[in-house]
Amino acid sequence: MNRPVSLRDLLGADAVWPAFEATSKKQLLQDMASRAAAQLGLEEHVLFDLLWEREKLGTTGVGQGIAIPHGRVAGLSEVRGFMARLTTPIPFESVDDQPVDLVFLLLAPDSAGADHLHALAAVSRALRDPAYCEKLRKAKDSKGLEALLNEAPTAQAA
Repeated sequence: MNRPVSLRDLLGADAVWPAFEATSKKQLLQDMASRAAAQLGLEEHVLFDLLWEREKLGTTGVGQGIAIPHGRVAGLSEVRGFMARLTTPIPFESVDDQPVDLVFLLLAPDSAGADHLHALAAVSRALRDPAYCEKLRKAKDSKGLEALLNEAPTAQAA
C-alpha cells in the first residue's frame, strides 16, 4: 500500500456489527472469528486459534474501551478488517484495565509484510482519538458506523 490507508478500505461488505453481544473475551473472539471466517471462506477454528494465541502473547486491548485483535492468516489474499460495537462492555485484560466496547479485528495474509503494519497503524491512529470513538459509540446503526468509518483519519503509509 503506497497510499494512505483508510478504515473503510479495510472493511468488506457486512463487516460492521453495531450491536454485538458477548460476555467474555474468549466468546467475543470466537464469535468474531466465526463471522469473519464465514465471510472470508476460512476455517473458523483456525482463525480463532490464531487470535487466541495472539492474546496469550499480550492483550490487544489498547485502552479506553478499545481492542484491536489481529493476526496473519494463511490463505487470505488481502488485509481485511471487521468492526464490532458491543452492546455491553466486557472485561478484556486491557492495558488500562477498562472494559472493551469497540473492537476492530484486523487480518492480514501471511505474506502481507509492511501492509499489515500500515493497516494496524491506521486503525490505532483513528481509534486513539477519543472524540472519534465517542461518535462511533453514539452511532445509531451500521449505516451510521460505516459513515463514520469512511470519515476516519488516514495514516500515511511509510
